Amino acid sequence: MKKSCHVMAKPTGSQCNINCDYCFYLEKSHLYPLRKSSCMDNATLDLFIQQQIDAQQTDEVIFAWQGGEPTLAGIDFFSRARTLQKKYAKGKRIINTLQTNGVLINDKWCNFFREHNFLIGISIDGDEELHDCYRKTQAGKSTHQQVLKAIRKLVDHEVGFNTLTVLHDVNVQHPLRVYNYLKEIGSTDMQFIPLLEREARSDLTSDYTWVPPDFQGETKVSAQSITPDDFSKFMKTIFYHWLRRDIGNIGIQFFEHIFSVWCKLPAQICIFAEQCGTALALEMNGDVYHCDHYVYPQYKAGNIHSDSIMNIRDGQNNTNFAIAKSKKLANECQVCEFKFACYGGCPKHRITPSLSGGENLNYFCSGYKAFFHYAKPYMLMMKSLWDNGISPTEIKNLIL
Repeated sequence: MKKSCHVMAKPTGSQCNINCDYCFYLEKSHLYPLRKSSCMDNATLDLFIQQQIDAQQTDEVIFAWQGGEPTLAGIDFFSRARTLQKKYAKGKRIINTLQTNGVLINDKWCNFFREHNFLIGISIDGDEELHDCYRKTQAGKSTHQQVLKAIRKLVDHEVGFNTLTVLHDVNVQHPLRVYNYLKEIGSTDMQFIPLLEREARSDLTSDYTWVPPDFQGETKVSAQSITPDDFSKFMKTIFYHWLRRDIGNIGIQFFEHIFSVWCKLPAQICIFAEQCGTALALEMNGDVYHCDHYVYPQYKAGNIHSDSIMNIRDGQNNTNFAIAKSKKLANECQVCEFKFACYGGCPKHRITPSLSGGENLNYFCSGYKAFFHYAKPYMLMMKSLWDNGISPTEIKNLIL
């Protein structure tokens, strides 16, 4: 099997031009208190481009730019990145994706994105009221109109985009309102991310290294987080309408993943893969972490100035991190009929004590299971269509 790895690059680190109440990445500034630069330097960018291409044994190489807010790096930075990608491509197809809050997107950015075929991810949590609950400016003001303006410019310039919606305690109560709004503004490719953030214990906050994401002790879920039941109800409601009206026209990552694994194909979402270790995070100074959710000192895997992405990916340190996911699986997961679709979910979310006293369960376990039970008969129907050479989208003509 050909080896590859996904690297989430942070060209401006945790720096951002808005201040989302639920953002887990803003705190990463504590990792680099003496940092003076505001952007990845040319030497680090050159190394990253070359190493990322060399690390992929596939004919396609994806560069995923995130943050913080990556557009703060400026168009000139990404122009240099494109020049380097062409220099080191070795005949491989280069794909660039960029996740943004949209605030800085203007005609100049859109022209650049279209010219270089960037796929843009726009973060938007619903209509103005739902979005502005937590996604505010540094001064605490609305960002929705700026995001909507960015989406309209992307549409006008025919730039491909998808939407990423964080499900928080407010918008999760309005599934069809959120879904229909995203359709209304032109989104045909949607991601829904359930929010789970934990309050740091007061006795652990004096030293950043003492707040690891897999902390097993007493913990408190933040007020903005959603419950497993909230998540399952939201996704079931959308699934019901999507299956009957929009399948084939609207792509929803969570549903596509479930269908994929039901057909015994690879997981479409890293949190549901059997193992971790192939979704690294790169900070602006070249530091590499095992995962975007594990950017903590104890999970630093190396630095591209002293090692390579390929060696970091294949090294024993990363291998140990990768297999820990399946080795530390709760007893309930081992016997669950939906193990193949979930594999215990993201290890960062394994904070619910197991009734057997073993490894922790994923916080969203009951929500995942409820949705999988609901979707099972439909997935079996879609798989049957697929097995017989018929498009799974035909299911909408077979159900009421």
